[in-house]
Amino acid sequence: MPDFPTILPEIILIAVALLLFLLGCSKKPVLRRLSAILAIGAMLGTFLLQLGAEIPLVGKLSQTLWIDEFGHYFRLLALLMGALLALLSFPTNTDATGNSALELGHDTGEYFGLLTLSVTGLVLLCAANDLIVLFLALELVSIPTYVMVSMSRGTALAQEAGLKYFFLGALSAAIMLFGFSYLFGATGEINLTLIAAKLQSAIRANGSLPTWQLFGVVLVLIGLAYKLAAFPLHFYAGDVYEGAATSVTAFLAFVPKAAGIVATIKILNAVGGSNFDLPHTLVTMLWVVAAITMSVGNLLGLLQTNIKRTLAYSSIAHSGYMLVGLASLAGAHASALTGVVFYLTAYGLMNVGAFGVLMLLPSHEGKGSAETFEDLAGQGRKHVMLGLAMTVSCFSLIGLPLTIGFFGKLFLIRPALDAGNLWLVIVLVANAAVSAGYYLRIVGAMFLRPSPDTPAAALPRQWPIVTAVAISVLGTLLLGSVPQVTKWLSQYAETAALVRQP
Repeated sequence: MPDFPTILPEIILIAVALLLFLLGCSKKPVLRRLSAILAIGAMLGTFLLQLGAEIPLVGKLSQTLWIDEFGHYFRLLALLMGALLALLSFPTNTDATGNSALELGHDTGEYFGLLTLSVTGLVLLCAANDLIVLFLALELVSIPTYVMVSMSRGTALAQEAGLKYFFLGALSAAIMLFGFSYLFGATGEINLTLIAAKLQSAIRANGSLPTWQLFGVVLVLIGLAYKLAAFPLHFYAGDVYEGAATSVTAFLAFVPKAAGIVATIKILNAVGGSNFDLPHTLVTMLWVVAAITMSVGNLLGLLQTNIKRTLAYSSIAHSGYMLVGLASLAGAHASALTGVVFYLTAYGLMNVGAFGVLMLLPSHEGKGSAETFEDLAGQGRKHVMLGLAMTVSCFSLIGLPLTIGFFGKLFLIRPALDAGNLWLVIVLVANAAVSAGYYLRIVGAMFLRPSPDTPAAALPRQWPIVTAVAISVLGTLLLGSVPQVTKWLSQYAETAALVRQP
């Protein structure tokens, strides 16, 4: 079986997911809790197996699968972040049907099976060198999340969110497939290496992409904008993030976004080659989309009263920041791609801390976890460590010094300046300042707002969630305040920025 080493992680994860679906047939709490342990263990075990993988690794089946340094890095990131996000969903209540934010009933096994399949899709996407595999991997990321949103809690809000997410996801998939059909029709190939050769040959001959090839690429990028929650396909984020359970919201904020970034880079690499010599039309489009996405996300974030909706629009803004890096690929390809890789890693880490703290704090109504600013009033004084953890996460999301978020934005700004995108940098810096308005509002609510005249509630013991928050906060501080650790990650990101063709 010539492709076995290339797809070994996918085989392991799919086998575990199937086992989890079988465990879901049982009503025993111990097996429901075992489902979470198996999902986390499979991701961490696969992560350890991949650490020593041979790079580059190419599949022999028509070069459908291809793992270079870029794909290897994102495979490791997907597995590590998948395990961390699964900790947020760990069933901690007595009958193992959920936790303070998650209400799964007897479907715990199925839930972790779906979560594992979604992470598998991201892992497969990192190896995809074929339009069909690329599409299947993207849908494997997305389809389980539609179900996860709807099943995450038994409320009409969750059902509505799942329905909206599904229909808009189907629309974006159709747009992306339409773009793929144009790429295939214009080049006669589905292999990304062969498509890249023909697209780059056309650019060299004509100075730009022919109309139909350019149209196909633009359609694909519009479809991928949905995964990123980027303009113009960002409208679903507020409703879906609010309706889903908080642990599922945290998952949506990273895994589909990472899939969108990886797929977009693969498409841009096919158009512009290893140096990302992109047509001016595409660069302009990325510039405009980045500026609008940042601005829309941050301005709408200021208007929210539900914190999950606030973080939803924050997620849109962070997609805009990463699009700044993609818009700078043509002028500073190595450093710009390094910045995008570093920033996505930073965003995933600090996002877990923010959502994890929300899950650990009680709602002021006494049921479920915190979701509104009223729920946070005075909680930082009652639960000091959680207040500090949220402060670190919010400061990092703003991009303040001594946090990983500061270096994340710095690594995006420098290549943007090198590429001559001064005005885009100005928009980024202005938006980072605007974002401080709602991030500091979260911190202010926890420490400055008067708390209800009730004694501090005893928080439930949810050690898996506490562990995820601790890892997030510790990583955010270490990677932002210890130069040696920051340099280590930035060097690893530089290695991952080496995108090659087989």
